Amino acid sequence: MKTMKSKLSTGMVLLALPLGVAACGGSSDDSGGDGSGGSIDLVAYSTPQTAYEESIIPAFQETEEGADVEFSASFGSSGDQSRAVEAGQPADFVHLPLQPDITRIVESGQVAEDYAETEENGGVVQTSVVSFGVRPGNPKDIQDWDDLIRDDVEVVTPNPFTSGGARWNIMAAYGQASGGGEDQEAGLEYVQQMLENTVVQDASARDSLNTFLGGQGDVLISYENEVIGAQNADEEIDLVIPPDTIQIDTIAVTTVDADEAATAFLDFLFSEEGQELFAENGYRPVDEKVLEAHADEYPVPAGLFTIEDLGGWETVATEFFDPAEGLIADIEADLGVATE
Repeated sequence: MKTMKSKLSTGMVLLALPLGVAACGGSSDDSGGDGSGGSIDLVAYSTPQTAYEESIIPAFQETEEGADVEFSASFGSSGDQSRAVEAGQPADFVHLPLQPDITRIVESGQVAEDYAETEENGGVVQTSVVSFGVRPGNPKDIQDWDDLIRDDVEVVTPNPFTSGGARWNIMAAYGQASGGGEDQEAGLEYVQQMLENTVVQDASARDSLNTFLGGQGDVLISYENEVIGAQNADEEIDLVIPPDTIQIDTIAVTTVDADEAATAFLDFLFSEEGQELFAENGYRPVDEKVLEAHADEYPVPAGLFTIEDLGGWETVATEFFDPAEGLIADIEADLGVATE
């Protein structure tokens, strides 16, 4: 068995533009949404940082609704971000990859309980799929999940007890090996073998990407968009999409006390322009027209499945990822990896 190294950090990056911030749950300026300015405290998971900073936020600020709107944004692992908002970090707009992390801030009263009914597309603003990043030319010919448990392959994937992306990775691995959840024993056996082959479990998907780009491992398990983003930045990494994988749905919501500009920003993300920007940054748009225009770039994997096929996040979060009694917690504990 290979030795697994655990490297836990907050993975937090802060982008601050001039902004006056007041009490938690929203910012003090209630103007905005009509081109009169305003401010948005944006809290998101780590992977869309570049897309937001370099494409989406500047494009929104060029619109009538976004004119003079100022942003303060933080990016980090999904669980850390969710807990930070729950604890009082100012937030007008929250974008996270796990429904349970959104549920946490619903239960704290900072997001409306009926967001899934009132927000467009249930709040799912873009999707992705769990994919592999490999060395240029794919020297170890990694094509499918079976290759990740070979003796000559070292894996990089984040810690599922800090990273939302890691939980998607684990459920993709489990789902393909268990026949969509039909054979739990086979699924868990595969996950254990895969994690035994894992040399680093970082705190976030972005940290794991940087670890892989730094030279560790033969294969990175990650969001498709994370690998595409690295390629767009001229990093040396190839993309492999396994035939059986899971669809990743990420959720964007405004908080109950949000500046009105945050609602305008969320509307922009669902607009054709906003969806096109997601597509250009490696994300699968949810707008059917935009997705169709990018069909060649984002083919549907033959064996694509969803978290609902495995019981849904409400069930999966407890059964697999409870830090004390979850099925994955048991595997990680045996490997000496922190789960709390």
